[in-house]
Amino acid sequence: MAGPGKERDGDDDDAALFRAAVGPVRALPDAPAPPERPRPRPRARMAERDEAQAREDFRLGRGEGFSIERGDVLSHRRDQVPPRTLKRLSLGMYAAQDELDLHHVDAATAESLLRRFLAEARDAGFGCVRVVHGKGLNSSDSLPVLKNVVDRVLRQRADVLAFHSAPAAQGGTGAVLVLLARR
Repeated sequence: MAGPGKERDGDDDDAALFRAAVGPVRALPDAPAPPERPRPRPRARMAERDEAQAREDFRLGRGEGFSIERGDVLSHRRDQVPPRTLKRLSLGMYAAQDELDLHHVDAATAESLLRRFLAEARDAGFGCVRVVHGKGLNSSDSLPVLKNVVDRVLRQRADVLAFHSAPAAQGGTGAVLVLLARR
């Protein structure tokens, strides 16, 4: 049996034999390192989250911009609508030709239903419709969510000429009469 020193000598002999067989070698030039993966651009994740939350709050009618209280009257008119028309609307002098009741509907569904209802009413040639949103007595916070959503959607639509909370006999501050532009 060979001892540890003998194996080492045999390895050296093998390496010497290999070098003799190969002959002189020259070193290869250093290869450039592969390019690194581009680093992702820094993102402001908190700002993105805050923006998404603000958009959701706006869509659902929550936050600082939505401070319509339970007893507040909804009222708005476009510049081309005379003040007298808004006054007549507030007194219920226009007959509602169709009605949408949003009681017990969540804010996102209410927005979708309201947009579809207004488009269908306008296509049908209706001039005045009533939207019942309720007074917000079942809202989890102190603000009536559906009332704020209805106010925001009606203000955004170009086919809504004017709107006003209904007279007490037609729902009071829990409903709104809407004048629509003709097709």
